[in-house]
Amino acid sequence: MTQVIQYSEFGDADVLRLQEIPTPAPGPGQILVRIQAAGVNPIDAKMRSGARSGGSLDKPRRVGRDGAGVVAAVAEDVLGFSVGDAVAFRDTGGTYATELVVDAANAVPRPPSVTAAAAAGIGIPAGTAYQALRSLRVGAGDTLLVHAGSGAVGQMAVQYAVLWGATVIATASPRRFDRVRDLGATPVAYGDGLEQRVRDAAPDGVTVALDTAGTDEAIETSLALVADRDRIATIVRGRDAADFGIRAFGGGSANPLADIELAWRAEALPVTVALLAAGAFSIEQGPSFALADAADAHRAVESGADGKIAIVP
Repeated sequence: MTQVIQYSEFGDADVLRLQEIPTPAPGPGQILVRIQAAGVNPIDAKMRSGARSGGSLDKPRRVGRDGAGVVAAVAEDVLGFSVGDAVAFRDTGGTYATELVVDAANAVPRPPSVTAAAAAGIGIPAGTAYQALRSLRVGAGDTLLVHAGSGAVGQMAVQYAVLWGATVIATASPRRFDRVRDLGATPVAYGDGLEQRVRDAAPDGVTVALDTAGTDEAIETSLALVADRDRIATIVRGRDAADFGIRAFGGGSANPLADIELAWRAEALPVTVALLAAGAFSIEQGPSFALADAADAHRAVESGADGKIAIVP
């Protein structure tokens, strides 16, 4: 039997329930993964609460999209994976579980130097950051402003941009400045006077901005500093981004991602696994929770705990 976390009603973290179901078997093009770590993302809690429900709840719903583990079974038509292989995977519903069937196309080999917890932290935040920066055409010569640079998406955006040759300014609370500096960005405190602090930190100007905070301050500061509205984007304020004349990648946006943008989100997983293995990328580990304590994991992500939270079955 397989243990899973699911919910049958929207609500606070206490609606999450640990259940047992028959262990699934992989179908064509799939592998069965014994989960060693599942990434906990803010969207998981938003879906559970009903804030981003994705439709009516007419049957129990599983939780989680990102994970890592070891291959336990392989469909006959799948090449490139064998039982016992360590893997990371993305875009697969129900990762809060002990075993999970995964489309082989969504999985990549995981080198020994990349821990399961780190690999489980890649999928959604890395895909979001990588795609957003590719869409914004960030590269050498740019000065990028990242709002909420110490968050999961923000940290990954900072690192990709630095690797691609951009100068990065990142907003954060002062207690998180050291982490932002370690990633290669110049930290600035959010709050009153943010625009001037960014101008002081970037005397030659800001060419591109990514909002991962969702605050009015982040939007207004970006509009004041970046001349080209096509190079300002939010991943949080999708519902009203068009009112500001800026781009939105998710965050409730009615505009779907283009095919190339979906491909970039998928590409982020193997790229980031390789960077981690080479020691050229860092994922800040937050608290880990047992599968039975998934409600505590959601309370932690909703409270803004530092680092990438993981569930370890």
